[in-house]
Amino acid sequence: MSGSNENLTPFGHEMKKHFSFQDGYRNLNHGSFGASPKAIRALADRLREECESAPCPFIKYEFPLLLNESRSAASTLLNSPLSDLVFVANATTGVNTVLRNIIWNPDGLDEILYLDVIYGACGKTVHYLCEASQGKVHGREIRLTYPLEDAAIISGFRRAIEASRKQNRRPRIAIFDTITSNPAMKLPFEQLTALCHAEGVLSLIDGAHGIGQIELNLATLSPDFFVTNCHKWLLTPRSCAILYVPKRHQAMMRSTLPTSHGFVPWVSTLEKNQQSFVSNFEFVGTADNLAFLTVAEAISWRKSICGGEDQIREYCIGLARKGGRRVAEILGTSVLDNDAHTLTECFMVNVLLPLRQPTSGEGSRIMSGDFPGATVTDWMQKTMIKEYKTFMPVFAFQGSWWVRLSGQIYLEDSDFEWAGWRLKELCARLQD
Repeated sequence: MSGSNENLTPFGHEMKKHFSFQDGYRNLNHGSFGASPKAIRALADRLREECESAPCPFIKYEFPLLLNESRSAASTLLNSPLSDLVFVANATTGVNTVLRNIIWNPDGLDEILYLDVIYGACGKTVHYLCEASQGKVHGREIRLTYPLEDAAIISGFRRAIEASRKQNRRPRIAIFDTITSNPAMKLPFEQLTALCHAEGVLSLIDGAHGIGQIELNLATLSPDFFVTNCHKWLLTPRSCAILYVPKRHQAMMRSTLPTSHGFVPWVSTLEKNQQSFVSNFEFVGTADNLAFLTVAEAISWRKSICGGEDQIREYCIGLARKGGRRVAEILGTSVLDNDAHTLTECFMVNVLLPLRQPTSGEGSRIMSGDFPGATVTDWMQKTMIKEYKTFMPVFAFQGSWWVRLSGQIYLEDSDFEWAGWRLKELCARLQD
C-alpha cells in the first residue's frame, strides 16, 4: 500500500485494530454479512444517543437532513443524480420493491428472466410473484454450466430472450447480479444491461456485492433498476442498501415495502402530475435506519485509513486470487474461473473441495460425530466455528462441493494458507 497520508494503516493483520473481531477469529466470510470498522459504528452510536435524547425532533426533522447528506455521498461515489437514489434495508428488499411495483399484463405473457445462479431469496421472490399473480407473470430460468467466458453468458441471455418471444411470451424484465453470491462470480453486467436496452427488456441489477468492491458508474451503466448493499463491502453497519431508479421509471415505484406515509394515491398523483420518489422512501415505518447515515463516514474512512477505492480493490482482488490458488493447491483441486479470469475479478473466490459425498439425498447427511443428522454444509460450517474459530461458506454446485473465501483489507496470504490446511483436515474427516 502506498500513500503520503500518515494515517494510512497497512493492509493485512495490522488493519484488524480498526475492527472488533474476537481474539483468534479469522473472518474469511466477509461476503455474507460484512464487518464494520469501530470508527464508522461509533458515528451510528453517537447518532443513536442523539436520537434517544430527543426522539421526535431527531426522527422527524434531523434524520431527513442527515439522510440527504448520506445520499449525496453515495451519488458522488456511484456517479448518479441525487434524485435517483434512496435507501432501503438490504438488496433483497430493493429487488422486492421493484418487482412488486410492476403491474403485470393480464394476458399472462409477461416473463421474468433470471440466471440459475440468482441469489436464493430473489429467486424465491420470482416464484412467489408467479404464484401470487395467478398466471399473469412467469419466470424463465437461464441455465448455464460454469465456468464459462463472458461472451457465453451474454449469448445465453440472448437465447433466452429469443426463446421467450418464439413461444409468444413477453420478456418483461431480467434480473442479474454484478457479482453472484454462491458461487461468487463477477458477471458481465455492463454487457447484459446493454443487451436488455437493445432488446427492450427492463434490467434489474442485484448489486448486493457491488458498491465497495467493484467500480460502478450508474450514469454510464444506465440500468433500469439497481440495488446494492453498503453493509457488505463499503463497510457501513448493518443494514444499509441503496436503491437506484432513474427518473424515467420512478412513476412505476408506486409504493415502498411496506407502504408508508410517502404513498400518493393515483388521484392525487394525477392532480400533481408527478410523484416524489425520494419523499416516498424517506420514512418507511419506524425502524432503526441509522446505518443509512454512515455512508459518507464509510467513504471518508476508506480514503483516510486505506488510501481509497483503487487501493482497496487492488489489494483485495489480488489477495482473493492468490489465496484461492494456494487453497486449491493444498486441496489438490481448482478455482472456479474462466480463461480470461473475469469471473474472479472481485473480492471472493470459490475453491473445489475434494469430497466424494453426494450433493443431494440421504447421502448428504452426516450420521455421526458432534452434529448427527447435519448436512455436509452444516457439519463443516459448525465444526469450523467450534474447532477453528472461523466460518467459510460450503455449498453444493453442479454436482460438487465448493467453499467460498473472501479477501478483505484485514486478511493476509497466511490466512488463506491456514484455511487451506483446515479445509483439508475437514474433508479428510468426512471421507474416513
